[in-house]
Amino acid sequence: MSDAKRGSDAAGRPRILVVAPAWVGDMVMAHSLIQVLRADRPAARITLLAPPATLPLAAFMAEVDAGMVQPVGRGRLGLAERWRLGRSLRAARHDWAILLPNSLKSALAPWWAGIQRRTGYRREGRSVLLTDPRRLDKQRLPRTVDRFVALGRPANAAPGAVPWPRLTVPPGAAEDALASLALAAPAEPLLVLCPGAEYGPAKRWPPASFAAVAAHHRRVTGGDVWVLGGPGDRETADAVAHAVPGALSLAGRTSLAQAVALMSLAHAVVTNDSGLMHVAAALDRPLVGVFGSSSPEMTPPLSQRARVVSLGLACSPCFERVCPLGHTDCLNRLDPQRVIAALPGR
Repeated sequence: MSDAKRGSDAAGRPRILVVAPAWVGDMVMAHSLIQVLRADRPAARITLLAPPATLPLAAFMAEVDAGMVQPVGRGRLGLAERWRLGRSLRAARHDWAILLPNSLKSALAPWWAGIQRRTGYRREGRSVLLTDPRRLDKQRLPRTVDRFVALGRPANAAPGAVPWPRLTVPPGAAEDALASLALAAPAEPLLVLCPGAEYGPAKRWPPASFAAVAAHHRRVTGGDVWVLGGPGDRETADAVAHAVPGALSLAGRTSLAQAVALMSLAHAVVTNDSGLMHVAAALDRPLVGVFGSSSPEMTPPLSQRARVVSLGLACSPCFERVCPLGHTDCLNRLDPQRVIAALPGR
């Protein structure tokens, strides 16, 4: 049997496995790579292998044919589970695996699966598990999205155009989310706030600052304010909503898919540099992204309708989870009026 046949489905289409990231924002940016793969290989069957936390986003990516659950949680080695995953992948007969995570353990299952071509960056000594190890040139590929897209192109190819991620919400999905959560359609204009950031407190603008933006929106427009986030953001989101009469905290009450569908209704979004910032950008919602310890040069919101607000202090970006100087001035000193002034229509 030829190599092409081993890596094709019953219809003769080549099979590509994209090993997806565990972070929501990175998963959104992976859509740029997927668009490039689809444009270059229209007949390919593209499968996303992702953890349960990020796999729901595959349903909003029109170019993805199938999703598979990566069963080992972030931070766990799980050799037995990865070996079993490799055996199941072997039966799927993929001919190309593209590894977006840089960890050694992410390369194990594709290696055990015997996938003929395995592409990824040379990190954690895993080159022996890859057939197509790439050197990461951070100067040539400054943004995370650039690095993802480059893995789908020939090694050492000149950086080409990078399509921005675009999530497509199926018809009726927002209405279904409203119904399942017993929510009325929002009073317009709807402002969505996302005050969480899983990475750490050095990326979180204070809840009082988010509340100031929400209070301004309620006072000036009379529109609704929804606060979105995961279970870990619930305390912060509740604090924001409780400070502003009429605001509603939905953090921890929605699935990721429901949060995406609800965010598609927003007239504006204010968010930290977080996974939901990238979701809002990929939904092409008017967006203000607040940056503290991280850099908009590396992980910007990819949308013409996005604006970035940052103080640009000498100590930032430090890329630390917790402020190493103990003050988090890059966020604590950021006046809510700057964010209000950046909102659409202001």
